[in-house]
Amino acid sequence: MLAKAVCKYVRLSPQKTRLVIELIKGKTVEKAKAILMSTKHGSCHYCLKALNSAFSNVNFAREEKLLEKDVFISKITADSGPTIKRFRAATMGRATPILHRTAHIRIELDATRVEAVKPAAKTKKSK
Repeated sequence: MLAKAVCKYVRLSPQKTRLVIELIKGKTVEKAKAILMSTKHGSCHYCLKALNSAFSNVNFAREEKLLEKDVFISKITADSGPTIKRFRAATMGRATPILHRTAHIRIELDATRVEAVKPAAKTKKSK
């Protein structure tokens, strides 16, 4: 892990945020930014803010600067934050709850990809 960033208390549900996260998981920063800028979804703005923050954290304390095409998203999650609870009047004097969900978006960036090692093909023994 090179750097990480957290965007907390986003006033969107984590379920809606995970839809956008699935689009950019494992992509390079360059490709992820292009996807987020071209996607029409409310959580794209917050994911882009967290991605820009994480990438700036990569180059903040380094002598050599890394390019966006060299860094990829190694881990990205949308966890649930605190729920804001309100009540609305319903019929017959009752009250129904309204739950305003919040999310915490966490992004971790890395520079080296670990490729999966394929096992060697087994050869048949001939007698």
